[in-house]
Amino acid sequence: MENMNTMELRDIVIRFSGDSGDGMQLTGTLFSNTSALEGNGISTFPDYPAEIRAPQGTVAGVSGFQVHIGAGKVTNPGDYCDALVAMNPAALKANRKWLKPDATVIIDGDTITEENLKKAGFATLDPIAELNLDGYNVVIPDITSMTKAALADTGLDNKSMLKCKNMFALGICFYIFNQPEDYAKRYIDSKFAKKNPAVAEANKTAIDAGYNYAANTHQFANTYRVASAPLEKGTYRSINGNVATAWGLIAASEKSGLPLFCGSYPITPATVILEELAKHKNLGVKTVQAEDEIAGICTSIGAAYAGNFAVTTTSGPGLSLKSEAMGLAVMAELPLVIVDVQRGGPSTGLPTKTEQSDLMQALYGRNGECPVVVIAASSPSDCFHYAFMASKIAMEHMTPVILLTDGFIANGSEPWRIPSMAEYPQICPPIVEQCEGDFMPYARNENFARGWAFPGKEGLQHRIGGLEKDHLKGSISYDPANHQEMTKTRAAKVAKVADVIPTPEVLGETDADLLVRGWGGTKGHLEAVVRDLQEEGKSIAHLHFNYINPLPHGVEDLLKGHKRILVCELNEGQFASYLRQSFQQITFEQYNKTEGQPFTLVELKDKFNSLL
Repeated sequence: MENMNTMELRDIVIRFSGDSGDGMQLTGTLFSNTSALEGNGISTFPDYPAEIRAPQGTVAGVSGFQVHIGAGKVTNPGDYCDALVAMNPAALKANRKWLKPDATVIIDGDTITEENLKKAGFATLDPIAELNLDGYNVVIPDITSMTKAALADTGLDNKSMLKCKNMFALGICFYIFNQPEDYAKRYIDSKFAKKNPAVAEANKTAIDAGYNYAANTHQFANTYRVASAPLEKGTYRSINGNVATAWGLIAASEKSGLPLFCGSYPITPATVILEELAKHKNLGVKTVQAEDEIAGICTSIGAAYAGNFAVTTTSGPGLSLKSEAMGLAVMAELPLVIVDVQRGGPSTGLPTKTEQSDLMQALYGRNGECPVVVIAASSPSDCFHYAFMASKIAMEHMTPVILLTDGFIANGSEPWRIPSMAEYPQICPPIVEQCEGDFMPYARNENFARGWAFPGKEGLQHRIGGLEKDHLKGSISYDPANHQEMTKTRAAKVAKVADVIPTPEVLGETDADLLVRGWGGTKGHLEAVVRDLQEEGKSIAHLHFNYINPLPHGVEDLLKGHKRILVCELNEGQFASYLRQSFQQITFEQYNKTEGQPFTLVELKDKFNSLL
């Protein structure tokens, strides 16, 4: 150990991979959380199959977790990995394409058997040669047998001991990358110590065994250290997008003074939002797991009518099922936040993979002239902010708001500075407490929002529902002129939101040769590549959008000075089509991807360079 060389690195990418039952998501989470607590910038990318349990040992059943740790702010989980931990041959084969040159590969030697190689689709009994890994630093420790040996005196059965082998692999990584074991051990104690102390001790022992193996073997020529990131002063935690979304909704409930109600149906990858909200009954949160998507949104609409801050959560297939009820919320002019965590489609599609293909559905997927506000979050941590802002707009403007996230940022995590609630504004819904004279339920304020009169208040009785209303009285009306007026008024109310949202800022010169435009969860990748090319002296800029409908004021002025505009999105050009419709005199080029995976930095850089 005295001869070990510790190399200081600016950043490093590590990928943990194995069967869906090997605990790779937990292993990656513990490593990334440890790095975050050490002051590193992190960005993570969990990547797992849709099947509950795909055939063991097959490429289809491989689950992965990638973490990018850096000495500064990290905006994306990286493309290719510096280190791969593969718990079986299938994991090695599935991730071969993601290795950097000279990467370190750690594979459990006990799993390299004829049976496992055959399951993984290898043609020979030598996976290292078959995958052309001779130029890599390949280490083949017998993780399974060494884990069992380390736990031989614990009294656990064979199956329980095997469940600890991911902690052995974690211990190896802690040593190689100079990370402490303390946080992981505290987590294990908090999770297992009370209910099953033997399991807790076994997992901690496995971490020590892996750490000691790495420290005492001569197969690792170097260890590595990534310096702490200089962060804005404050209290930080690692957070994923779904949890951040839930917390942003809870914060909005507090700032509005109204109880939060969430009626939802479980659907990948949005379910965690419902689960997280259900944990916080002490904060006045009410949750209902409905029998289907339609019931979920309808219970929320009923809650909004009764005076609750109402939310429903879903993914693409569920958003389509909720479309008629969204029209009801638009017609009734009730505040409602609909969170859509986008995934690959159509139909069931790719339930655990990411995509940005619900934009057109969010903008237009309802019958009739039925405008709603559409907002998109762009990173795991800013899901909190945009969930809060979606809530504020919904309640203050008395309109449904669709908040788009996606599987990548919903499951990914990064450091988040916990804000003081004093940093966030009050939410002031137009609640009507009493009325002198005849109550006009559809009279408007300066935002074109009608008053929110809760049921049971004397003198505030009014009709509500899906039929067209008189523009003031709220009584049912089939008058053609009234319908025209109400249609324009509902559209004007949504358009009025542009007065309270910020104009996005251009990263770079306002007359750059190439302007890269994106929206939602692609921001980290686009921004990183644009900054790299700017450092190389290239004339390139980046403009990213979180507010989609309405578009912010001043957008057209930001577009005029650029020679070429490239719209990058994980679909076949939905935002580009929307921009062409909005700005018909401007030419928009497209770069699209629908592989169920985020953009890679390499492919973006190649594309941008080809246009410069």
